[in-house]
Amino acid sequence: MSKCTCSELKFTPPFDPGFKPAFLKLRAIREAAKADPAGTVVIAIERDNGAVARYELPYPKKALDCNGFPRFVERLVKFMLWSAGGYKIYIDAPEAVVAKIKADYTETGARAFDWGFFKTVYGRPIEIVEVPAAEIPQGHDLSISLGGNMNGNRIGFDLGGSDFKLTAMVNGESVWQKEIPWDPYNATDAAYHYDRIKAGFEETRAHLPGGKVDAIGGSSAGVIVDNELRHAGLIKGIKDPEEYRKAQLLFKRLKADYGVPMEVANDGDVSALVGRLALNKKGIIGLAMGTSEAVGYIDNSEKGVLTGRISELAFAPVDLNCEAAADPWSGDIGVGALYFSQQAVNKLGLAAGFPFKEETLPLRLKEVQKAMEADDPTAVKIYEAIGIYLGYTLPWYAEFYDYTSLMLLGRVSSGKGGDLILKTAKQVLAAEFPEYKIDIFMPDEQVRRLGQSAAAASLPEC
Repeated sequence: MSKCTCSELKFTPPFDPGFKPAFLKLRAIREAAKADPAGTVVIAIERDNGAVARYELPYPKKALDCNGFPRFVERLVKFMLWSAGGYKIYIDAPEAVVAKIKADYTETGARAFDWGFFKTVYGRPIEIVEVPAAEIPQGHDLSISLGGNMNGNRIGFDLGGSDFKLTAMVNGESVWQKEIPWDPYNATDAAYHYDRIKAGFEETRAHLPGGKVDAIGGSSAGVIVDNELRHAGLIKGIKDPEEYRKAQLLFKRLKADYGVPMEVANDGDVSALVGRLALNKKGIIGLAMGTSEAVGYIDNSEKGVLTGRISELAFAPVDLNCEAAADPWSGDIGVGALYFSQQAVNKLGLAAGFPFKEETLPLRLKEVQKAMEADDPTAVKIYEAIGIYLGYTLPWYAEFYDYTSLMLLGRVSSGKGGDLILKTAKQVLAAEFPEYKIDIFMPDEQVRRLGQSAAAASLPEC
C-alpha cells in the first residue's frame, strides 16, 4: 500500500507539531485527481423533513492503493454527520471505502458513539446504503425563519457548561442581565437543572413590568428538536433512564409552568442569529469557544435563515493526525472540541508545561487568560496555536457551509487572547488560502449589547 501525503504547513501550532489540517489533505487529493482521475466518491446523508447533505470528492488512481484514503473518506462522512445530522448514509465509492464506513458506523464499530448519538436523536439506527451515484439524492436544506421578535416582556436564557445567562427584555430593550454559575455536567438527576433554571426565570421575571412574562426564548448546547433535548452534554451525568427522560423534557415542563410561547434553539444557531439581528449579515457562522465548541449557521440565501442542521462541530474532525488528543466524551481524536474550546486551552497548556494550579477547565482558562494579559510567552503561544488551528479550518468549513463571515464568541475568545486568535487566523488564511475571502471578526459593541441570551429571547412569537 502506498503512503499518502498532504501539503506541508506554512504555520505549525506551538505545542502541537503533529497537527495535520484536513483541508490540506483534501486539496492534495483534488490536485492529484485532476492529473490522474479515477472516479468520484459521492456521499449523501438524509435527515428529518426530507433534508439531505451531499458531497462529491474526485479521487486519483493512486488513492485506490492508498492506505489512508478510506480513513479520509470516513472523516468526510463523520464531518457531514455532525454538521448536518442524519440517519441514512448513501454512498458510491471504492469497495475498501464502503467497507470501512459499514464497519465503523455500527453499534460496536469504531464510531459506536456516533451511532448511538444519532439513534437517540432520530429514534432509528444509522443505515448505510451503497447505490450508484445517479441514485443518490441531491442536497437540500431546510429553511427555518426564527427570531427577531421583540414585542412584549420576554425572558431570554443561554445555558452553558459552567454558567447560564439570563436577560429581561421589554420591547426589544434589555433591562436586566445576570450570569449564574452551575455544574450541570455532574448533576445526576433532572431536578438540578429544572430547579436552577426555574429559580433563574423567577428572578428575571421580577425585573419585568408587573412581573408579567409574554414569551420565553432560550439557547442551549445540544441537539434540540421541538423544544426537547434529544442529546446534550448538559444532562450526560444523569444515568437513570427515567430521570434522563425528565431532563430531555425540561423545556416543555417550563413552558407548561408559564403558559406562554417558548422556543429553545441550539446555542450555536443562536450565536449566528446574534450576527444576523445585530449586523444584518447572512452566510454567517457563529463559533462560540466556551466549555466546548458551539457552532451555528445562517445560510447565504436572500432571506438568510436557519437550515435545520445540527452543527455539532465539537465532534466533527479537523485534524488528521493519528496521534491527536482524544475527546473524553466521544473517544474520537482530532475533533473540534479539542481545538476551539476550553479543552483546547487545557490540552495546549499541559503540552507546554503551563503551571496550572486549578483543576477545572473554566478556572484553568482564567489562569491562562491572566498570564496572557501579562504577555506571558507560554500563554501567547497557546493562543497562537488556536489561531493557527482556526486559520487552517476555515476553508474546511467552507466545504460544508456556504458562508462568507465567521463571528467568534465565547470565553476563550475574550481579552488579549481572543485578539491574537483573530490576528493569527487571518494571517494563516491570507498566506495559505488567499482565494478564500472570509471575514473573521469578534463581536463589536453593537453585538455585545444584544448578546446570546437577548437574541434567544426573540425566538418565540407572541
